[in-house]
Amino acid sequence: MLSLFIVIAGLLAAGVLLSACDPARVARLEEGVSTETQVRQEFGDPVTVTQLPDGSKVMDYPRQPEGWTNYRITIGSDGKMSSLRQLLHADNFAQVQPGQTQDQVRERLGRPAAMQDWALKNEHEWTWHFRPDANHSKVFSVIFGTDGKVLRSAVADDPRETLPSR
Repeated sequence: MLSLFIVIAGLLAAGVLLSACDPARVARLEEGVSTETQVRQEFGDPVTVTQLPDGSKVMDYPRQPEGWTNYRITIGSDGKMSSLRQLLHADNFAQVQPGQTQDQVRERLGRPAAMQDWALKNEHEWTWHFRPDANHSKVFSVIFGTDGKVLRSAVADDPRETLPSR
């Protein structure tokens, strides 16, 4: 049991360290100049790659659940990085509206940190951890109904900062 705890703690620490290095990785890449090979050298293999009809690709690098970012990097049909975006910010959260589908929300915010079913309420919740500034961590939650459409969303303090240590 102790060895399992050590392995889990190590994986969580590695995730935090990985996301802490991201600003340096981002700084070494330049839109319109950096190649897919350079992106992969900096960020590694993406969690998902979506090939678009025009020959470009969208690569997702979520840093959830332990980090506070979800990166989406687009590689143009010319093999150069055309955009590098951090998805978890106020403008994207504001665009999540009642009636949107789970696919629309995932497209806007990337992979959630956690998903929870609330069977008695017939609801499903997705959450993302983010930092609105360097000193605070928050959680953005989206509640879906049984039809998979957004019912509501909310922002709260990150419980990882507010709960007492064990």
